[in-house]
Amino acid sequence: MHRFLVKLSSSSNQFRSFKNHRLLLPLLPSSKPFTSSPSVSSSPPRHSNRSWYPYSVELFRKISPLSSNSRTLGVNGRGISSEAGRESIEYDVLIVGAGPAGLSAAMRLKQLSQEKNVDLSVCVVEKGAEVGGHIISGNVFEPVALDELLPHWRQEHTPIKIPASSDKFWFLTKDRAISLPSPFDNKGNYVISLSQLVRWLGGKAEELGTEIYPGFSASEVLYDASDKVVGIATKDMGISKDGSKKENFQPGVDIKGRVTLFAEGCRGSLSERIIKKYKLREEVNAQHQTYALGIKEVWEIDESKHNPGEVVHTLGWPLDRKTYGGSFLYHMNDRQVALGLVVALNYHNPFLNPYEEFQKLKHHPAIKRILEGGTVLQYGARTLNEGGFQSIPYPVFPGGAIIGCSAGFLNVPKIKGTHTAMKSGMLAAEAAFGVLHEGINMNTYWDNLKDSWVWKELYAARNYRPAFEYGLLPGLAVSAMEHYILKGKVPFTLKHGKADHEATNLARKCTPIEYPKPDGVLSFDVPTSLYRSNTNHDHDQPSHLRLRDPKIPEKVNFPEYAAPESRYCPARVYEYVEDEEGKPKLQINAQNCLHCKACDIKDPKQNIEWTVPEGGGGPAYSLV
Repeated sequence: MHRFLVKLSSSSNQFRSFKNHRLLLPLLPSSKPFTSSPSVSSSPPRHSNRSWYPYSVELFRKISPLSSNSRTLGVNGRGISSEAGRESIEYDVLIVGAGPAGLSAAMRLKQLSQEKNVDLSVCVVEKGAEVGGHIISGNVFEPVALDELLPHWRQEHTPIKIPASSDKFWFLTKDRAISLPSPFDNKGNYVISLSQLVRWLGGKAEELGTEIYPGFSASEVLYDASDKVVGIATKDMGISKDGSKKENFQPGVDIKGRVTLFAEGCRGSLSERIIKKYKLREEVNAQHQTYALGIKEVWEIDESKHNPGEVVHTLGWPLDRKTYGGSFLYHMNDRQVALGLVVALNYHNPFLNPYEEFQKLKHHPAIKRILEGGTVLQYGARTLNEGGFQSIPYPVFPGGAIIGCSAGFLNVPKIKGTHTAMKSGMLAAEAAFGVLHEGINMNTYWDNLKDSWVWKELYAARNYRPAFEYGLLPGLAVSAMEHYILKGKVPFTLKHGKADHEATNLARKCTPIEYPKPDGVLSFDVPTSLYRSNTNHDHDQPSHLRLRDPKIPEKVNFPEYAAPESRYCPARVYEYVEDEEGKPKLQINAQNCLHCKACDIKDPKQNIEWTVPEGGGGPAYSLV
């Protein structure tokens, strides 16, 4: 693979220093104005350097000879040109995002080109420094799509090693774990690290001839004169906070495709722009998307407590009865367990803190006994789609399609979306190949999707998530009837409630929540967890977290909603400090960002826009 990463310097970036800052917490009934919180120490030194920059397009020149033509075909049909001061590279198919959907699409395209004996150039760009570095999931993997894509994968050396051996389902109270009949059937599935699986898929895609370029942040959608998507532009590198060019400045590159597939994952920034621009939800009368925030740790535990393949799901505590969510505990390989909490982002109380709820979970007796004596290996967080069937937009637009979790194919009752994301990528690849070599229309992706097992699966599960709009117990009753008796065949489809950002109540209508301090054994503060995520950004760059109106945080969010951004973010990106006049001012610590996208979703006034930072920044996951 032609690596587009080069080590820029030997000095590693540190997390934001918490010294010399007075942190402002939203006013509680018993608190005094602008009381500073206890000081937080700086995070420890990083294990390794991840200060990376992509090479310039000069590497493309070395790979493929140029001529004076606007589009010069070189290796694999790649074309390179220079227009208006920016380099331009052209491929037959461009895929944005090296996750399960994007890599499955790339592999399927290359398989078809080999089967039909045609030349097809396929490029995948990925904002993470490494393939798999931004990937996080549960994950109990259902291999149905992989069986179709690579039928002989079981004969190869893969990270898919631990078959699911048992399913447990608990209802948690504060002190008890009540066993319930498990609605899950994970026979034939595997407990895996999705980050590791994606790395393996990346290698398989390269073997088939796909060009994969990590460290490239796709920051803009490119259109032609007829408003057709023709590719993406990568973000300029080496821009300082004040907007000036640094010594290491490198202009972005226009990467074009005859067909462009967006596989950015949940709440993909460019995918969302495409959906709005072409009104893809309105095209099929789809409802708004709903989301949850998943927070996860991987622990290494005592051998005597480890049961490889054991799968545990819970409902109830620590969440209240009006907040949808639950936890999972998966026994992986090598004495490792994956523990996570998923909190629906349509929660009402702005004082709720998903990160702190996760810390509480670990002190439940049923969880604590497993973790005691263990060690945290990695931490991460990411939002996930929960809208399901009702929220799927029309995925085809002029020039390409949206695939995977960017479109939203997660099966909520299964808590699985990898298999559906992979299948959507494969179907889009087949349609794209037909567009380029068989004269068919890209709309066949939509038609084939509706005829696939993905559609049948999501249709049968469509009423599960909206049933919980009425509370935990009504949701359990409706979902049990759907699952065990009606099998998704009811003649109606429930609608989702308010959009997640609209569901947040005013602070004066809610009860503040006091969370216990972390003990440093089972529960931890945010800087400690951030350290375990290997998150890193160049500090001297413009913030990728933009405020549409810079006045809203101080005039609306702080006084009316008690500063919810300081709680829903699992990385302490947002905090209020005093300005020179002693008034609250929002401070954005963009270098802490885990790329979870919760802020883009949950901000009450939709004032925060998540955009991509410089390529290579963000977390560096390897286990989650």
